Amino acid sequence: MTGLIIVLVVVVLLVLWLVGMYNRLVSLRNNRENAFANIDVQLKQRYDLVPQLVATVKGYADHEKELLEKITMARSAAMGATTINEKIEANTQLSSALAGLKVSVEAYPDLKANQNFLQLQSELSDIENKLAATRRFFNSTTRELNTAVQSFPANLIAGIFGFHKEPMFEIAQEERAIVEKAPEIKF
Repeated sequence: MTGLIIVLVVVVLLVLWLVGMYNRLVSLRNNRENAFANIDVQLKQRYDLVPQLVATVKGYADHEKELLEKITMARSAAMGATTINEKIEANTQLSSALAGLKVSVEAYPDLKANQNFLQLQSELSDIENKLAATRRFFNSTTRELNTAVQSFPANLIAGIFGFHKEPMFEIAQEERAIVEKAPEIKF
């Protein structure tokens, strides 16, 4: 009888431990999804601002049609993405297109002095800064989830319940070379 009680206590403790581990993984996954929801809020602001910015630039830079179409297509793709991974990829493309716009604008001194453009550029810069902060938080929650999913003994439970390593929100390969290059400072 005592042996049965000991076995029963061990089984109950094991079940409680499994439930606790599962609940922790669910909590970490939900934190990651919540962090991406914060990115979605910033992306929505960005999506709303981009058409205004494009329209303002279009008035000055009609021959930059290809770049503006690329931004518009990237925005549409980003808005149509449904999963977190699709949104990460689509927004990486939009970031790349917007970076091309910044370079193109340098050729238009009148545009750079236009009040509407300056305000839009300031708002876009603010949104990009907020996006950077929310992406850092998202990556932090993703790292925490990935660490839990890959750590022993949680990795045994994670695999059974479909938890797996999730991707970070990273810079696109084509942008990596630009970012890693030291900036040139000229006076």
